[in-house]
Amino acid sequence: MEFTFETVYNQKAVTTMARTLRKTLRKKRSRRSHIFGWIVLVIAVLLTLPLGDKEFVVNFKTIITWIAALAILVALLFEDRMNGYIARKRMLAGMDRATTVFNDESYVTTTSIGKTEFPYDRNIDLLAETEDYFVFVFDKSHAQVYDKHALSGGTLEEFRKFISEKTKREITHVA
Repeated sequence: MEFTFETVYNQKAVTTMARTLRKTLRKKRSRRSHIFGWIVLVIAVLLTLPLGDKEFVVNFKTIITWIAALAILVALLFEDRMNGYIARKRMLAGMDRATTVFNDESYVTTTSIGKTEFPYDRNIDLLAETEDYFVFVFDKSHAQVYDKHALSGGTLEEFRKFISEKTKREITHVA
């Protein structure tokens, strides 16, 4: 059996990769960072509020505190998009489109700059599935995505069964 994916590594794809990494292998570290970020954000707001009989004053320190709090808030809310954007900017030219063929022995990814063959037993830490993509996670900072809408050669259910058998891993669903 042979399955083929045509994947475009656009902002949506790299954001999905970043979110999958954050919600799986980076989960504990991410949770700690978010808790710390929200605590700092609350402290920043509390420091600028007038307590007791003090008057509310907008001065240089207050503005700097608000800017820092806003930066933290943006980072907390848009973390996956920002990480995806950075990853996309770091991609080599010609790697933005990939055709991947999965067969019984291995899977082969072809881009405009080359062809790479991966055996199924090669360092895949986690198989994940989102609404639009299958994600192969290799470590805390490396993953590959496969666009479910561009699958040919079988159904999604057949591919799920095939890839689970070949990698000896269960697929984790990521929202």
